[in-house]
Amino acid sequence: MEDRPATDAQIVAIPSRRPQGMTAFTIVWFGQVVSLVGTAMTSFALTLWAYRTTGLATALSMVAFFAFAPMLVMSPIAGVLVDRWNRKWTMALSDMASAVGTLMILLLFASGHLHLWHLYVIGAFTAVFQSFQWPAYSAAISMMVPKVQYQRASGMISMAESASGVAAPILASALIGVLGFERLWVIFAIDLVTFVIALSTLVAVRIPNPPKTVQENEESFLRQSTFGFRYIWSHRPLFNLQMMFFSSNLLASLCVTILPALILARTGNNSTILGTVQSASAIGGVVGGAALTAWGGPKRKVDGVLLGMILTSLFGTAVLGLGRSLPVWAVGGFASMAFLPLLNGSNQAIWQSKVPPSLQGRVFSARLIIAQVAAPISMLASGPLADKVFGPAMLTSGSLAPVFGWLTGTGDGAGISLMFVLFGLAGVAAGLAGYLIPSVRNVERLIPDHDVPPA
Repeated sequence: MEDRPATDAQIVAIPSRRPQGMTAFTIVWFGQVVSLVGTAMTSFALTLWAYRTTGLATALSMVAFFAFAPMLVMSPIAGVLVDRWNRKWTMALSDMASAVGTLMILLLFASGHLHLWHLYVIGAFTAVFQSFQWPAYSAAISMMVPKVQYQRASGMISMAESASGVAAPILASALIGVLGFERLWVIFAIDLVTFVIALSTLVAVRIPNPPKTVQENEESFLRQSTFGFRYIWSHRPLFNLQMMFFSSNLLASLCVTILPALILARTGNNSTILGTVQSASAIGGVVGGAALTAWGGPKRKVDGVLLGMILTSLFGTAVLGLGRSLPVWAVGGFASMAFLPLLNGSNQAIWQSKVPPSLQGRVFSARLIIAQVAAPISMLASGPLADKVFGPAMLTSGSLAPVFGWLTGTGDGAGISLMFVLFGLAGVAAGLAGYLIPSVRNVERLIPDHDVPPA
């Protein structure tokens, strides 16, 4: 029996009173929009709190590291369990763990006992459970919607992620302005309410699970945890495509983690400007996600991947580094996020089309590790690079000021600006290199779709 995702006709044929198919996906998507707004408000508030407390970019990079690295470590195990467990309840478990983490932060802050190291521990705790969220959500989408809708579904997800960033910085900044930093717990409480809404939408819908495979029943748990890597390695064009994301994420993580430090350093800790730039970025993501949803993406999805990588690095990261005022930062942030749905949505559609749904939990977890394994290293390096290397070198009397001062200016934040410019241009080069690798530019032809019978 062939392992195929349910078509719209098949989905309708399954007797159930719960919403299913594209309707179910839309309901879950709405819950995620609401939850992401709350999460983004909490993230914004904690970013300001951490930088205000320490004044160092390293603090931001360390928080990001502890919130990300455990997810990579857990991903092989999570992939196996996602393919074994009910995917809807796996997503719910992840959401509940995140809610527990937010509750812990709320209680610590309200009692006056919150310290920076608490964010490291709580971030690591939630990251363990977040390792289940992305492969479960991605694999669930493959079963809920037909293949022709994969890029549109990815576009909607990008819109959800970006829409949360439009309102969250504005709302969080407004609440901080009214309540003051001593009442940040109100923002955390709002986040908890949004988790309840997201969980309610999950409970309300039907998310089908794929049939179990014979291989899954015969292999040991340990061997299954390495299955995703073996699968990707045996499909070499997919591996090479993912290595493109490895290089892109390596460069992007060196910058994205310390973007708040760049803005705050160059504006005298102006949280309003930071919130405006983040909102402009989010609006770009909404526009890009809406465009992908309406358009459906390019016929050759790999073009969407490589062009998205090039344009995001050029008009996003590099332009952000060149900026010294709100208008330029807003344009750079908008552009960086506007092209991101094209990049991620096209890549997601390739993988959902090529990998059978019953294997996607394990394969997508391995895929995440390959693409993101360098990110924790970048996160750990970005803060010290900014504080100890590029920052001092771009002061008025610094060693790099005579060479690059005309480009980014000198003084506080100029070193971070130079990092954005250099690593952004390196990201452009990485995207262009993809067109020079035959197995990458021809990946869609070299790897058949999983529902196409062998010739």
